[in-house]
Amino acid sequence: MKHLPILITILIVLASCEPKKTNKVLVSNADELNEAISNAESGTEIIMANGQWEDVQIRFVGQGTEYQPITLRAETPGEVIVKGRSDLKLGGEHLVVDGLHFKNGASPSQSVIQFFINEDTLANHSRVTNCVIKDFNKPQKNMQDLWVFFKGRHNQLDHCYLAGKSNRGPTIRVDIEGNQSIKNHHKIINNHFGPRPPKGGPSAETIQLGNSSTSISPSNTLVANNLFEKCNGEVEIISSKSNFNEFRNNVFYKSEGSLVTRHGNYCTVDGNYFIGDENSPHIGGIRLIGTGHWVTNNYFYNLQGEIFRAPLAVMNGIRRSAINRYIQVTDVVVAYNTWVDCKSPWQFGVGSNVDQKDVLPPSEIRSETPIRTLVANNVIYNSEGDEIPIVRYDSINGITFKNNVINNQGMDFEGVEGLKQIDFSMSKLEENIWIPASSFPDIEVYQGFEFEQISEDIFGKPRTETNSIGAVNGNNPTPPNIMDLSLYGPDWFDPIPTEAEPKIHVVKTSEELVNAVTNSNDGDIIELSSNRYEVDSSLTIVKKLTLQSADTLQKSLITYSGNAGTPAFKMNPKGELTLKAVKLVGSGENYAFASLKENMSSLYNLKVIDSEISDFEYVLKAYKHSFSEFIMFKSTIIKNCTNGLKLSSEDDDRGEYNAENLYVVDCQFENVNQNVIDYYRGGYDESTVGGNLIVKGSTFKNCGADEKNSILINTYGIINVDISNNTFQNNKVKLVARLWGAKNNSESNNTLKNSGQIIVEQNLPLKLMY
Repeated sequence: MKHLPILITILIVLASCEPKKTNKVLVSNADELNEAISNAESGTEIIMANGQWEDVQIRFVGQGTEYQPITLRAETPGEVIVKGRSDLKLGGEHLVVDGLHFKNGASPSQSVIQFFINEDTLANHSRVTNCVIKDFNKPQKNMQDLWVFFKGRHNQLDHCYLAGKSNRGPTIRVDIEGNQSIKNHHKIINNHFGPRPPKGGPSAETIQLGNSSTSISPSNTLVANNLFEKCNGEVEIISSKSNFNEFRNNVFYKSEGSLVTRHGNYCTVDGNYFIGDENSPHIGGIRLIGTGHWVTNNYFYNLQGEIFRAPLAVMNGIRRSAINRYIQVTDVVVAYNTWVDCKSPWQFGVGSNVDQKDVLPPSEIRSETPIRTLVANNVIYNSEGDEIPIVRYDSINGITFKNNVINNQGMDFEGVEGLKQIDFSMSKLEENIWIPASSFPDIEVYQGFEFEQISEDIFGKPRTETNSIGAVNGNNPTPPNIMDLSLYGPDWFDPIPTEAEPKIHVVKTSEELVNAVTNSNDGDIIELSSNRYEVDSSLTIVKKLTLQSADTLQKSLITYSGNAGTPAFKMNPKGELTLKAVKLVGSGENYAFASLKENMSSLYNLKVIDSEISDFEYVLKAYKHSFSEFIMFKSTIIKNCTNGLKLSSEDDDRGEYNAENLYVVDCQFENVNQNVIDYYRGGYDESTVGGNLIVKGSTFKNCGADEKNSILINTYGIINVDISNNTFQNNKVKLVARLWGAKNNSESNNTLKNSGQIIVEQNLPLKLMY
């Protein structure tokens, strides 16, 4: 009997090595698919035939095993197109979904892919891999859904590509309600999160782990080895709202937001890359709220974001905070990180708003500064001196600094004990990656509590035998090739398709103009070679087009005689119009530009340059639930119109607004009766950092005569406003503008003649959203 345990062990090993039994079933329609799923056993492979699968609601339920899962896969990865009103729900054990492509549609339910059928049937130990979801949006941006919705435990999303979500709701959410979903150990790994356009308000994260009501629960989700490329949905790219999550070795590339420990505690943020762009002031790094986080081995490059989007933002908390607000930062470690050419890389006390106590209740005042927080063994390098590398919005007495270094090119700044100015150089390892040209032998490495657990650097090199400060330990590391797209997403999908060269369509008649707008390709240029064109119905813009006069000095004239309330240019989802050197004249009752009244599933963009616009009821009318990433009027004359630029239809005071960026530069406004510039964001959503308005070098004359609130430029609730170098003459208003002093609102060098005044109110009363 003494050999019985050995015999049992051998039998178990032999059983686990038994050849996999595979039953392959090819299905070509929804009925066959449903029947195959209902009959599936461990080891079954259900193969969806190549082609278009439209309006299919797949309910993938089964009981596989670890070594013999039930698989639902494409006959050829990427050639099974799931479109229309379609979704996929998994329920059971050990299920695998492989190679599906979701496009040209939207989910009819709350999510495109979800790891549960209902509250009683969750998925566990299941996997979605090698799939694509692109532009699979609800008809309007206010309609909420998720693209991937996790419940259960030990589920995985890997090697997928997700891009283009424009409606309300995170791209991915991990739900931890119920004991079946806590301590879930989900994995979100090796995915490519492609561009997500800005939404214009909250609830547009790329990943959200938990929510405020469950934030005291453990999730234990791993987010690793993913690429986040231009994920610009809102200020939070990742919103961690649960405990014990890990974020490792991800690349955040030119994404206008931050990784945020919004609620919950004890997160690990290790080995990530944050790559910025000097042309964007909105790209951030890591924002910390809560307790017990470890931020180690991260690399930050060329980040220009500030405050909520700072390279490192350590927030103030609210005293006795509600669970959905801001918990004080305590017992946090920030160690072995490197910042290169980041603007004001360390910002502490972010969100301090004690000065707003007169307009906000005590439950909203962020007065609790970080305590018991350690910042050690970090490196800052600036190729040009930074006047304020450390920003203090409040006291930093609760933060301890140990053995950090900075090369600030000799420029003095208000420093701290524990941050030493030294001279060192950097060398380029690969594009966007700079490392110290040599290690720091004269700088002692601080040995904090449990620092021995930081056993590797950002490249995986051991710290055990020799160690150095910063994210990189030692010299001559192998380039990580972080922008090698083959490391992320499915290998069958090209996220950068070849673009055709734009064509120039020369049009001589009105009929040719209408045909060119309809039949041209994305990116084409339509050139007006005649003096005059007459259009009596809207020109529908559904692609990127440039419409310009052949002779920019003798501008071509387009007269629009369409019905009252219709626009000359109807801006559709994904429509992008540049109008150059054109005269556009209306009937007095119609509009120059307008969004759709409904079904704006994605944003539009508009540029008007060196043009003249006259005799319209509205120059631009943005309807509710429409959104634009940028609207620009430059060197353009706008005259004899009832209304100007009206971007104020989001009036629910929920933090939404109609455009991210509005630029009015070197323009002339004359005889515009009301809503000259009406740009509105309502609701106290402190994590929204838009919109952005620039009015520069422009002239406003005889405008605002019918303005009901007697304010010429309405900017209520807009966060960033710059009104400078303008002339306001004979405008029948009390105020040119009412600016929000506590936010980034400013005016300078404006000339006001018989036009009221510009006032600044430090704190505007806004409706609380919470």
